[in-house]
Amino acid sequence: MGKQYCIMENINEEPFSKYQVTIHFEMDDEFMSLVPAHRLYINSLIDKGTIDYYSVSMETQRCWMIVNALTKQEVEDYLIKTPLHKYWTIEIDELFVYDSQTYRLPALQLN
Repeated sequence: MGKQYCIMENINEEPFSKYQVTIHFEMDDEFMSLVPAHRLYINSLIDKGTIDYYSVSMETQRCWMIVNALTKQEVEDYLIKTPLHKYWTIEIDELFVYDSQTYRLPALQLN
């Protein structure tokens, strides 16, 4: 029996891969002044379905996101457009498996 591989399912049925992005950052006053413009940009990518999730830890000064894109370069092209980019050290990893509760059927609720 040969190897079987599954293509990652996407809601929009495009041939996107999912990428885990880990960002390390250092804050200063200018950084904080750029956050509102950054959030507008990130929100637009979330609304378009480019970003599945986005989270930030101020404690560790790290950010994580799942990005839908064709290539790592495309992910970089998205991220370079944020005003906070100059503060970031970025790691991008293509995911083989991405599973979460949001990709599952809703739980059965008896009335």
